[in-house]
Amino acid sequence: MSMRFTTRTVMAGTAVAALVALAAGCGGASRAAAGPSSGVSTPAPPKTAQTPSSAPPKSTSGDNVPPGGTAQASPVLEYYTGAKDRSIALTFDDGPSAVWTPRILAVLAEYHAHATFCEIGPNARANPAMVQAIRAAGDRLCDHSVSHDEAMSKWSTARQTYEIAGAEAMIEAAGGKGTQVGWFRAPGGDFSPLNRQLAAAHGLRPLAWSVDSEDWKRPGVGAILSNVHRELSRGAIVLMHDGGGDRSQTVAALKQLLPQLVHEGYAFDFPAK
Repeated sequence: MSMRFTTRTVMAGTAVAALVALAAGCGGASRAAAGPSSGVSTPAPPKTAQTPSSAPPKSTSGDNVPPGGTAQASPVLEYYTGAKDRSIALTFDDGPSAVWTPRILAVLAEYHAHATFCEIGPNARANPAMVQAIRAAGDRLCDHSVSHDEAMSKWSTARQTYEIAGAEAMIEAAGGKGTQVGWFRAPGGDFSPLNRQLAAAHGLRPLAWSVDSEDWKRPGVGAILSNVHRELSRGAIVLMHDGGGDRSQTVAALKQLLPQLVHEGYAFDFPAK
């Protein structure tokens, strides 16, 4: 799956209330050997863009959506956090999972690490306790669409708006009062100027990544660790998974990766808004 990134801006708007009827028939594309809703295969940004200074400008890190309102976010894709210190951002896609999310949260807590969880709307609705556990741990939430269909960018404005706004609403409802969703990650990295603008209009920064662990392939713990270390740099955003199938390799890799990163002097941050 290749990402589609262009510089052309497409402005689109539509009433979410008129879109719910379009939600029926959501389907997800499958990936060979990885199973449904497993991870992504998409090119990272050029190797020359390995430091925040060469990445697009970022705004202040952290939640900045005011209570009772939605602030317009930047539509610019984020590959790096923009951190000037030795820190990275861990992200986990396709959950939450009642099996794997608690195990990942436990490993993160052991090493005082934090992460951003990119959640599929119906998974959040089915596992509200997991969404609440993520919040309680001080971690952050990201919208990963309703149906996790990797052809999302080909759909109508109305359908794409539902995928973004619908998932955001499901995650917020699962998390309870005060829940904030700060980012949107397109399924399979299938971003377009349209869905980036739609996300931004809902206060969600489009979130890419600079390091693909390829844990979605289930290549073995050693390969996951090698993939991360090979691409890791200051301010990197690391793609991993807590949903979409058996994530035992991800958990095992994380148990080795976090102490290694701490020993190397890395800290754990969140993506910028």
